[in-house]
Amino acid sequence: MPEIAVKICGLRSAEDVGAAIDAGARYLGFNFFERSPRSVTPDLARALALEVPPGVAKVALVVDPTDAALDALVDTVPLDMLQLHGSESPERVAEVRARYGLPVMKCLGIAGPEDLGAIDHYSAVADQLLLDAKPPEGAALPGGNGLAFDWRLLAGRKYWTRPWMLAGGLTPENVGVAVNRTGAVQVDVASGVESTPGVKDAGKMAAFISAAQG
Repeated sequence: MPEIAVKICGLRSAEDVGAAIDAGARYLGFNFFERSPRSVTPDLARALALEVPPGVAKVALVVDPTDAALDALVDTVPLDMLQLHGSESPERVAEVRARYGLPVMKCLGIAGPEDLGAIDHYSAVADQLLLDAKPPEGAALPGGNGLAFDWRLLAGRKYWTRPWMLAGGLTPENVGVAVNRTGAVQVDVASGVESTPGVKDAGKMAAFISAAQG
């Protein structure tokens, strides 16, 4: 069984970045959605990203960004991947990937079997997919709501052509079950390893990664 790669998303301090790296995170997510309690400015993200060692991917979470916003972000922050977390079309994903020359991860909200068809559409244009719980109607945030979807929807589905990452409501207590049920080899967590919204807990991050890889 391959080692499970973990992405810790919504990091906002040097202490949290260091703790995530020490715990074994393979991806670090910086959130640029201003309404999120986990949001950071490009300048802060730059300072944090410059301390990340080689081999740990620095990922920018953005929601329906304009070219101007992405231009400024990519010029400021040394990034390894862009995570599109809004309603971006496959055409827009392809545009972003071509314009910046960075790998693109597209987030897809999953609530029921009717949502799985989008995976094939976006697999043609994205480098990776993030399968997250679809936010409830009227939710203020497109993700990070601490909600899970029915993991049985993904059971036995090994035929997707792009690497994918499981997200949504994962915690140190349930991530092992989620991995076993879905066959995921990559998982993403934000609120599930926090003491309060936007504040990571070093012990929870270590416990999460240990449980995911256990």
